[in-house]
Amino acid sequence: LETLADRFLAAWTSQDVDQVLACYTDDLVYRDPNTRGDVHGANAMRRYLTKLFSAWEMTWTRREVHSLASEGGIVLLWHATFRKSGGDTTVEADGMDLVILQGGRARRNEVYFDRAILAPLLAQ
Repeated sequence: LETLADRFLAAWTSQDVDQVLACYTDDLVYRDPNTRGDVHGANAMRRYLTKLFSAWEMTWTRREVHSLASEGGIVLLWHATFRKSGGDTTVEADGMDLVILQGGRARRNEVYFDRAILAPLLAQ
């Protein structure tokens, strides 16, 4: 599970859309505090990631990973850094992902963190 979690976070840290999409099923459902609802499917996720990665520079590292054996998934606790693209201010946050897996890829991914931590960056 740690290897899976590290691969997942490395893909997100790479900010390479295709590398991130390779971690997901084609019929994925994704949600984070910035999506204002669910993102359904690989094409919608591609559009979301393209916009996200053009606006933000982000890194993630694993803090903990826990198995959800009955659901075939993981709970991934992480530490992240966020910076607006081209900016000089970085903020740090801790959060978690709920990831339901299918064939070693994420079918459902819900991200939880306190979006208020981004306020200093959004004011720039």
